[in-house]
Amino acid sequence: MNPIEPYLARRYLTARGGGFISVIAIFSFLGILLGVATLIVVMAVMNGFRNDLISRILGFNGHITAFPRDGYIEYTPELGARLRETLGTDLFFPMVQESLLGSHSGRVFGVGVRALRPEDIARRDELSGSIDGDELARFGNGGILLGERLAERYGLSAGSMITLLNPDGNQTVLGTLPRQGSFEVAGTFSLGFNDYDSNFIIMPLETAQRFFRAQGQINAIEVFGGDPGDTARLGEALRAALSDDWRFVDWQEANSTFLSALTVERNVMFLILSLIILVAAFNIVSGQYMLVNDKAREIAILRTMGMSRGQAQRVFIISGGLIGVTGVFGGWGLGVLITDNIRVIQGWIEALSGAEVFSPEVYYLTRLPAERDTLEVLFVVVLALLVSILAPVWPARRAAGLDPVEILRND
Repeated sequence: MNPIEPYLARRYLTARGGGFISVIAIFSFLGILLGVATLIVVMAVMNGFRNDLISRILGFNGHITAFPRDGYIEYTPELGARLRETLGTDLFFPMVQESLLGSHSGRVFGVGVRALRPEDIARRDELSGSIDGDELARFGNGGILLGERLAERYGLSAGSMITLLNPDGNQTVLGTLPRQGSFEVAGTFSLGFNDYDSNFIIMPLETAQRFFRAQGQINAIEVFGGDPGDTARLGEALRAALSDDWRFVDWQEANSTFLSALTVERNVMFLILSLIILVAAFNIVSGQYMLVNDKAREIAILRTMGMSRGQAQRVFIISGGLIGVTGVFGGWGLGVLITDNIRVIQGWIEALSGAEVFSPEVYYLTRLPAERDTLEVLFVVVLALLVSILAPVWPARRAAGLDPVEILRND
């Protein structure tokens, strides 16, 4: 490459008095930079959002859950031993789960109840991590645990009493009367997932069995495997351990609509935000066309002095490419900087605006997550580089096709 080509490209971009052409070059640069940065940040947030949701879902639910077809079934030591032998793990949890009505201070609300053994809670890291030792001890003595936001909403705390009503109650001459019981709140749990923290109660298994009149019985077994994505193998082992009187639901099936919506949203966001880069590329094209028209006389003179068509073309490819490439790498750096400090930025925005910009009632999670995927970032950068390098080719071809004789004669 002749040194004159990059020299002229830089001169055309940095020379004073460029006027409107320089303004277009600046906006093209900013468009590429912001487009790449925005795409990196949004995809990182979408990845973090999905991964955080999955970790919260699997912190409260097993990888696969078995339900007796007849509602309740007796859980015996022999059944536990058979599960342990067949599954090759002891990460399975017999439980009772039901939907009830709760009442406190005259306010009635619906709650989901999960009943687990105290020792099983200690083995579930996501759940036990938000419960201190005193709360777990009170839970073992018959107290119940409330989701943190549920407790806040109804003014409940450790030591408060809550009434639970079971619609499947006692038969009387007047009909079925709901069965109710009063329970002491042992403490709260927080998974950082609004649906669980706002709607669920965890009860000791034996307490729940007495309340539901199902002594020694359960209506679900949750199983955790090594890989959340390998539920097929885990399901086969679970079916071998249990009879046909059970049905099986894995976490992906139970949340299929939600996970599909996340995937569609992520793909649509990528396509929409990619348009920002395309718009910036069109700005490069228009700016280069205007630059070619503005510098036509100079190019004609250089052509008469021996510059070839290829050299004239490369001048404008380099000038347009410089805008795009610097914008892409600048956007890459800005995107990485923002994703690394996303929660600090969230705090600044909330402090300045006085509003919650990431409401857990809307977005499920209590914090803004961001996880960059290296291959995904490289794909965005390579895509933006290709668009930026190809954009000035058409204006450059026009510059190479200029007839110096006609331009100088009409000047």
